[in-house]
Amino acid sequence: MTFNCSLWQDNSMSVKRFAFARFSEVTEQCFLLFTLILLMFLASLAGNALIATAIWTNPVLHTPMYFFLANLSLLEIGYTCSVIPKMLQSLVSEARGISREGCATQMFFFAFFGISECCLLAAMAFDRYMAICSPLHYATRMSRGVCVHLAMVSWGVGCMVALGQTNYIFSLDFCGPCEIDHFFCDLPPILALACGDTSHNEAAVFAVAILCISSPFLLIIASYGRILAAVLSMPSPEGRRKALSTCSSHLLVVTLFYGSGSVTYLRHKASHSPGIDKLLALFYTVVTSMLNPIIYSLRNKEVKAALRRTLGKKKVLTHR
Repeated sequence: MTFNCSLWQDNSMSVKRFAFARFSEVTEQCFLLFTLILLMFLASLAGNALIATAIWTNPVLHTPMYFFLANLSLLEIGYTCSVIPKMLQSLVSEARGISREGCATQMFFFAFFGISECCLLAAMAFDRYMAICSPLHYATRMSRGVCVHLAMVSWGVGCMVALGQTNYIFSLDFCGPCEIDHFFCDLPPILALACGDTSHNEAAVFAVAILCISSPFLLIIASYGRILAAVLSMPSPEGRRKALSTCSSHLLVVTLFYGSGSVTYLRHKASHSPGIDKLLALFYTVVTSMLNPIIYSLRNKEVKAALRRTLGKKKVLTHR
């Protein structure tokens, strides 16, 4: 189905509504994809909500590492909810349109949660660095106040950068076409619909990607470089194993999140392919959010024990 943009333009010929492209013209394929994404979305919501609830309700997990993990789970919930519901609607309905204001709102929240997560993952790496490389000063240098400030900075940077990027992009004129070759209002496909020269906007998007993806990633690499050096110098094999075990989950999450994000936002414009971009976006919006709770719970005995206690309490309340 091709959309007639003239129906969605005002007297100034500026597009007031957009439409998302179809995944497939085959109804059965759309329904299958809808089912798979819905199941992953529900698994992601349930897993991240359980992780956050288990951490907040179990005093034994009231430590800096789990404080950041609870924040990560909340960010993942917001991240997926900013994109997936509208995508699911577009898969099984002809109502694939979205207003210009709605598109800007979706872009803001997607960027807000995504950038905040980039910063928070760096804070989590710093926490592991302090715990392993400076254990004697860990309690004072990673106090509750410090952790709260690091989390607030992560959320604050995400909010400010997302607001600036969204305002900058939607200050452009959109005079057609109006079909977004993607399943949500991401920055590159929206820029592709703008009229006139968008080179400055593309440069701004790339600069933000460098600042918010590469910079935190380099901080994470530097932290883990120091951690690895400290672990290798430990005399006890048991100490080395425990230290590596506490870091491996975070490293795996970082690899999944930053890997897919870097490929999407740090590539040159000429190398972008709509099909590949959609697959990557599905991966970092649905798959990684679903895998994160699994990664942290499977590789962490304290989280597994807390989850069992939380689920046990819910069963008792249900029986009452």
